[in-house]
Amino acid sequence: MKASNKDKDLGKCDIKYLLTDSRKLALPEQTLFCAIKTEKDDGHKYIQNLIERGVTFFVVHDIPKEVNPKQAFFLKVQDPLSTLQAIALYHRQQFHIPVVGITGSNGKTMVKEWLASLLEKHCSVVKSPKSYNSQIGVPLSVWEMNAQHDIAIFEAGISQPDEMERLQKIIQPTIGIFTMIGAAHAEYFTDIKQKISEKLKLFEYVDTLIYCSDHTEIDHQIRSDKHFKAAQLFRWSETKPDADLYITEKKIKAHKTKLTALYKGTSIQITLPFSDAASVENLIHCWAFLLHYGIPNATITQDMQTIRPLDMRLELMEAINGCSIINDSYSSDFNALQIALDFMMQQHQHAKRTVILSDMLQSGRSDAMLYADIAKLLVEKQVSRLIGIGQAISEQASQFPMNKEFFPTTERFLSDFDFDSLHNEIILLKGARVFAFEKISTFLQQRTHETTMSIDLNAMQDNLNYFRAKIRPQTKLMVMVKAFSYGSGSYEISNFLQFNNIDYLTVAYADEGIALRNCGIKTSIMVMNPEEYAFAKILQFQLEPEIYNLRTLMLLVNKINELPDIAHVYIHLKLDTGMHRLGFTQDDFPALLKVLQQCPKIQIRSMFSHLAAADNPAYDDFTRQQIASFDTMSSTLSAQLGYSVLRHILNSVGISRFPEAQYDMVRLGIGLYGVGYDTNEQSHLRNVSTLQATISQIKTIYPGESVGYNRNFIASQTMRVATITIGYADGFRRALGNLRGSVAIHGHLAPVIGNVCMDMCMIDLGDIDAKEGDKVEIFGNTLPIQNVAQWCDTIPYEILTGVSHRVKRIYYN
Repeated sequence: MKASNKDKDLGKCDIKYLLTDSRKLALPEQTLFCAIKTEKDDGHKYIQNLIERGVTFFVVHDIPKEVNPKQAFFLKVQDPLSTLQAIALYHRQQFHIPVVGITGSNGKTMVKEWLASLLEKHCSVVKSPKSYNSQIGVPLSVWEMNAQHDIAIFEAGISQPDEMERLQKIIQPTIGIFTMIGAAHAEYFTDIKQKISEKLKLFEYVDTLIYCSDHTEIDHQIRSDKHFKAAQLFRWSETKPDADLYITEKKIKAHKTKLTALYKGTSIQITLPFSDAASVENLIHCWAFLLHYGIPNATITQDMQTIRPLDMRLELMEAINGCSIINDSYSSDFNALQIALDFMMQQHQHAKRTVILSDMLQSGRSDAMLYADIAKLLVEKQVSRLIGIGQAISEQASQFPMNKEFFPTTERFLSDFDFDSLHNEIILLKGARVFAFEKISTFLQQRTHETTMSIDLNAMQDNLNYFRAKIRPQTKLMVMVKAFSYGSGSYEISNFLQFNNIDYLTVAYADEGIALRNCGIKTSIMVMNPEEYAFAKILQFQLEPEIYNLRTLMLLVNKINELPDIAHVYIHLKLDTGMHRLGFTQDDFPALLKVLQQCPKIQIRSMFSHLAAADNPAYDDFTRQQIASFDTMSSTLSAQLGYSVLRHILNSVGISRFPEAQYDMVRLGIGLYGVGYDTNEQSHLRNVSTLQATISQIKTIYPGESVGYNRNFIASQTMRVATITIGYADGFRRALGNLRGSVAIHGHLAPVIGNVCMDMCMIDLGDIDAKEGDKVEIFGNTLPIQNVAQWCDTIPYEILTGVSHRVKRIYYN
């Protein structure tokens, strides 16, 4: 450990927080930063910034040259990730409480959250935050254990062999739950047997392993594994009478499931508040654990009725008075608050930040210590206003230095609070479920249209990482956010991209770029279609116009001459290599260079061209010809400019199909939003946008009766027809009517019948079990947008960008 010029005794420092992502810094004085290098990034790049923000303690491989080693304490190690895991391992060894380890392909997080919710009524629980189950997430989770906890619940996930041993050493579970096995990450394992064996390594030293023996592959693998004895196994089953918990009867009624089972020779019953197979299986895992743990079945039955669906995501949406809401009422603990505040910090569209926070239950800490740390966290995250709801937080009011108000209950808040005082700010709702913050969310939401488009920022992150992995580390990334970010939202997506250190954003028109600047976006922005009237604003807001001919260049020169205070202007030159839409040709170069020489304030930031048919293998020769032309043209210009210029020609499909032409930058568009150029690439991308409507009414019609305008559909038999809350004014194309298109309900397709109306349309329910108020998917995970585009004889771009602005966008993370 190196000495620092600060008068601190390292042996007396109090490290409370481990950090691996510099963007999520909370309390710098008590933080140890581990500079981990991954395929995506290198934590060493952010050390100087963290020192400037107050962090003193670092685990590093090397001290960067720009960092003064006397500014902080540095522990130099071979592998910072291994050191992080070793710290967590040592911390884990200080505790001798039951530790539950959960793994499987699906259901890990749901089982963990529901089990923690059921146990919190009886003891103090620590659990993994959100889905922290990776090589980095697990040590961060285990670090949260403290002396006040009675039981710990941690999930562990792996994507390839030889990962679970490290997680097992950190978690050291005493009780295991194996949820199920699926196809995720199958490409990294030779077969399902190897995948199960790798996951089972988490449980090699557990006292008890709980699993469903109806999963044949899992059951066979466990029974043949030498590490497990019969006495260690707690099996539940719907088909095997010798199971420890044998389900003898299952009845589903009114979206609930009543189970009868044999346990220790006695018949017991329980009612689960769900009817879908996945939720029922996840809750039976919890039931089996609680029985094994010694909680009476009568108590479990009563507690189960309090279980609610877990929406494990942070939702961002528009609110009243120009505000935005982040709704996160699914979990109330310090880690979850920090995660929500990190998401809040990504949003730059509002200067003011308000947090509505309930009492934090079952923290295992004294109220004074807990709310002191919460107050420090709110200050660090630049929260300007706190609204506290609950007795405990109200009693700690003096701890909070910002503007503040307190209410004893949610009902009192809704009745007494002046909602007009909320104006143009970002509002985080963070409350324990018992405080029913959904009532506050409903009150604050600006739009109540039941047609919504949900944008999954986690899926977008995965898609971004997929394309980043395809480019060289030094290759810059420009992302298209034109046309309302392909219908997904402008500043919300741009905030996400800025948070992920994108090099450039691209908009179609200056107005879009100005709106982003007004919402706090500082990333460089290229404007593809700079109109004459907009050049003054382009210069004012430091936007960078695309210049594609001499006319647009002269318009810019004239505006620069009118504004003598302008020091320099960055532009992007468009070259025409065969698309023949916009761009300079080789014949334009003499006149172009002459103008540039006469106006030295103009500096070319990049030269680029547009591939016309990169997605069509039949035209690969033409695409390569375009690339060769671009190489010649850009090289000729660069040689005469006297300074270096970025070059780029690849779009989303080009990144995948022509990696040799990366040059200095690539442009990512539709691929970010989850649309691949072929089935192979599509299998690696995640759907980002889900458009949903709601069933307004269901009715029965009879043979000979018509549906919709102009009686274009006549029933040939008795049928159930549902009217749903979407029409062509929402972006649901009229071409989808009259049995040409379908929507998805509970995983089943229902054809659209009759003409599509402005605000609604009708569908044939057939035998689908649906009721009024149910959600209907227009496109998303069940019904790919490519299918909808095909029905309309168009492309996914047009479907995405055609979703009306009146449709409420919800962003979740």
